Amino acid sequence: MMEQQERKAKEQRAVVLDFLQNGYHFDKRPSHKKTPIVQALGKEYFTLLELVPKPGVFLQPYEEVYIGDEKREKIHHISGKLSMDKLTATANSELQHVIKDLVDKNEKRFVDFFNKAQPLTTRMHQLELLPGLGKKHMWEIIEARKDKDFESFADLKARVKLMPDPGKVIIKRILLELQGDDKHRLFVER
Repeated sequence: MMEQQERKAKEQRAVVLDFLQNGYHFDKRPSHKKTPIVQALGKEYFTLLELVPKPGVFLQPYEEVYIGDEKREKIHHISGKLSMDKLTATANSELQHVIKDLVDKNEKRFVDFFNKAQPLTTRMHQLELLPGLGKKHMWEIIEARKDKDFESFADLKARVKLMPDPGKVIIKRILLELQGDDKHRLFVER
């Protein structure tokens, strides 16, 4: 049991944020020794990753690549995790768009979060970690979900008075977690 809990969650697929065909500009090695680099975001746990593509592979932003343990078509290996301050300007500008796209395509997963969110302590609830949601919204969400689970972001917004856009709230939270500003993690794996 303990073994399973300690095992880190692994990304299977990632979305390309930036492709540096000639490696990083600050790499002072001769160009023939530089390695192409891909900065990507994991689709499941929102892990920022540095990937090395296979020789001759050219990737575009928003392209999805397989990075799991099976045979990879385009990615040679995963160099490791990245922090937000290591992202290129291009990767940084694409990040919010990619997160929005992933949240939109997986709306049910995030609506389920609103349906199942629990207290963290006697004084703090998971819902309060979402930007723009305080105790008042938290109690309204808890009361509304007692009647029946929320079915969509639109349903949530319709049933909870003055609810900020749930999709935008989730995106802001994911970005906060990626910046590492909060010890609590709801969506981003460490």
